[in-house]
Amino acid sequence: MAGTEIKQAIKQKYGAAALRVSPQGGSCCGGTPAPNCDPITSDLYSIAESADLPPEALAASLGCGNPTALAELHPGEVVLDLGSGGGIDVLLSARRVGPSGKAYGLDMTDEMLALARDNQREAGISNVEFLKGEMEDIPLPDASVDVIISNCVINLSPDKDRVLAEAFRVLRPGGRIAVSDVVVRGGVPEDIRRNVELWIGCVAGALEEDEYRAKLTQAGFKGVRIEPTRIYKVEDFRPYLAGAGVDVDRIAPSLEGRFISAFVRARKPQD
Repeated sequence: MAGTEIKQAIKQKYGAAALRVSPQGGSCCGGTPAPNCDPITSDLYSIAESADLPPEALAASLGCGNPTALAELHPGEVVLDLGSGGGIDVLLSARRVGPSGKAYGLDMTDEMLALARDNQREAGISNVEFLKGEMEDIPLPDASVDVIISNCVINLSPDKDRVLAEAFRVLRPGGRIAVSDVVVRGGVPEDIRRNVELWIGCVAGALEEDEYRAKLTQAGFKGVRIEPTRIYKVEDFRPYLAGAGVDVDRIAPSLEGRFISAFVRARKPQD
């Protein structure tokens, strides 16, 4: 698929996800999961974290990690969430940086932006701003952000080099990127990857671990670290694979433990 086709498909998918969200709707991310929950998006946030947030913010989360819990945010910092969706990571970040800091959310999907702004109003959090735009062209000035987070979104971009270059541009010297993402460990045959796309869209564009490190280094980042947070077993997804007509037993040896959720961090050098 061309880049424009990929983005259009993403807008449709996440726009529909935003419209499905309601206070009564079941969520893979909630304390009481709905049937057939995606094991990648489930149980990412503690009850303490989500207790005071609108249930719609939690229900709209389609991430693969909890970057706000791992990014070591500090009061007064400016945070940018790439692909902010329903806004849960932005709202959690705003709490952590406090009234002297600020949290931006960037998303290209109108429905998600509308939902995020509704969630912000309901949560009563003021040090937040949601921006419409694409992570390949971030609508913020150079050196204006202390921390960039993202939750299973960079893998969706058709131009990851541009995303990382833009992240480097908007970070202040000494700033850091701290994102959750799906990462591939080792090679996966293309025919299998095409099947995998049927059961977890996040993997369609997932980078191999060493390739992720190389792209961050090429963008100018230092101190690159990739830390697994979840390692997925084929059995986790057997119903999805079988429902798509995939011979699970045949492909299991090629997929077992290859896809992981990881916390990816790196730093922009000081001038």
